[in-house]
Amino acid sequence: MAGEDRPPASAEDVERAWNDTKLAQVLYHDWEAQTYDDKWSISFDERCISYARDRFTAAAGSDGWPYGRALEIGAGTGFFSLNLRQAGVLDDVTVTDISPGMVEAARRNARQLGFEIAGEVADAEQLPFPDETFDVVVGHAVIHHLPDVEQAFREMLRVLRPGGRVVICGEPTKYGDKVARALSRATWWTATRATRLPGLSGWARSQEELDESSRAAALESVVDLHTFDPGALTALVTRAGFTHADAVTEELTAAWFGWPVRTFEHAVSPDRLGWGWAMFAYKSWLRLSAADRVLARVVPRELFYNVSVTAVRPE
Repeated sequence: MAGEDRPPASAEDVERAWNDTKLAQVLYHDWEAQTYDDKWSISFDERCISYARDRFTAAAGSDGWPYGRALEIGAGTGFFSLNLRQAGVLDDVTVTDISPGMVEAARRNARQLGFEIAGEVADAEQLPFPDETFDVVVGHAVIHHLPDVEQAFREMLRVLRPGGRVVICGEPTKYGDKVARALSRATWWTATRATRLPGLSGWARSQEELDESSRAAALESVVDLHTFDPGALTALVTRAGFTHADAVTEELTAAWFGWPVRTFEHAVSPDRLGWGWAMFAYKSWLRLSAADRVLARVVPRELFYNVSVTAVRPE
């Protein structure tokens, strides 16, 4: 299948990508497609079904389920829309991504779950669908990759039926992203140096794996184009033609914990981290997320890591 056994990006690839944002998006996400689910601990079981459903509900509530025809932009391996379908939020799903490798992975994941989805290689700024095709457009951690975010929302508006809803979740806030990146850099520096010590050498990844992670990090700096202020994001969505735009934020201490954990997992040998570690990380994140929902009553929303936005196409 095209997209499988795709070689990692070389230093020359990364250099070319610096000058071509959309090439960078294809290159990075094709490269990541076969290992993306493992890298981000993506699954299609109750853990991620609950996560996707809760993110959608926090942004847009639970009225109107299931949405009949659903489009996911920048779907990656299908994490958001496939889990929302399993949760009963969506029915007929179409996925798009600028990366052919990601579209292949999403359709393969759907087949393994026992159903078929439509998939199109597409730029979110130029969607290949007729006007008023879908009841809902969803996305997760996608619009921060798009060069022209407002144009993408205009396209989402165009392909939605009147009264249809857009729900975009999991985007980085300006402050949250700064903190997460600083914590990740510090964790990477500490972990990769600690594993060079004589007593910890068994924890070290190979130099080849570390070099590949460094190339991935370099490409991430090319493909991650935006961070968002919640108020400015709702204003942008309104300018694009939507009504009833609203943004919600999540994850404060959960992000402060989660990003170092994820970085640590990439910096050390996976053979050293088993099921016990995975459950510790997941349950700790759940407890901190619950605490963050309490903190949201008093902490400004701009300080949280994730922002989600929803809005409606006018009737």
